[in-house]
Amino acid sequence: MIANILLSLLSLLVITVVPMVIGPLEIFGIFLLLIIIFTILSRSIRVVREWERIIILRLGRFVGTRGPGLIFLVPFVDRGLIVDMRLNTIDIPKQEVITKDNVTIKIDAVVYYRVIDPEKAVLRVREYNYAIAMLAQTTMRDVIGQIELDDVLTKRDEINKKIQSMIDEVTEAWGVKVSMVTLKAVELPEGMIRAMAYQAEAERIRRARIIEADAERSAAKILSEAALIYESHPIALRLRELQTYVDIAKEKNVIIITESLGARTASEAIATALAAQKASASISQEAKK
Repeated sequence: MIANILLSLLSLLVITVVPMVIGPLEIFGIFLLLIIIFTILSRSIRVVREWERIIILRLGRFVGTRGPGLIFLVPFVDRGLIVDMRLNTIDIPKQEVITKDNVTIKIDAVVYYRVIDPEKAVLRVREYNYAIAMLAQTTMRDVIGQIELDDVLTKRDEINKKIQSMIDEVTEAWGVKVSMVTLKAVELPEGMIRAMAYQAEAERIRRARIIEADAERSAAKILSEAALIYESHPIALRLRELQTYVDIAKEKNVIIITESLGARTASEAIATALAAQKASASISQEAKK
């Protein structure tokens, strides 16, 4: 910005004043000088944004870190390298990995990281973005290779934290902090998918049979208790039978009722009870007389 302002002022000065006192050759020389000055200013002035830092190398030697703001460099002596301090992401492509139980799967992930020390990120590793990507791939394969397939599918949070801690332990010396690692997708072979589907179906069938057996056992227990009650109270059994006929009759069906042994027993019991009641009543009347 400053270079552009100076160039504009000098150009205006040359256009308005110089042609009146000097010739065309001198004007060409002045313009050439202005171009040289502009080139030098563009190489010596840098504007570093808020999320950036600039590493200054003077004749190839590290002299410090600057930024953010307006930075002045010595032309043709200093060299500035911009480092982005914001959170960055790397998409790890799908990797074929063999789990601990010898199942081949394809898995991919995303790594989130940011630079916390620009000096180390520039001086200790050549390209920290590429280095982190390669390190994440090898670490993910190593971790998944030590875990069984069931754990890969059910314990993804633990796996993410383990991979993140292993990568961060290495990148700490590079001035890079790995914030998070997330597994995106796990692709299984077609045969394994079918086998897992059969396993899940068999597990559901087993649970259904267990629930059905428990229900049968509970029903048998209740029926055995009811049978004991009906055995001691035959009339209750007959009443239950009549109630069943009533429930069937609600559906407008034809009912054929035949006398059974239970019915005869119930009738005899009712007759005996009525006879006993009459006998007790007559005895009481005679006693009063």
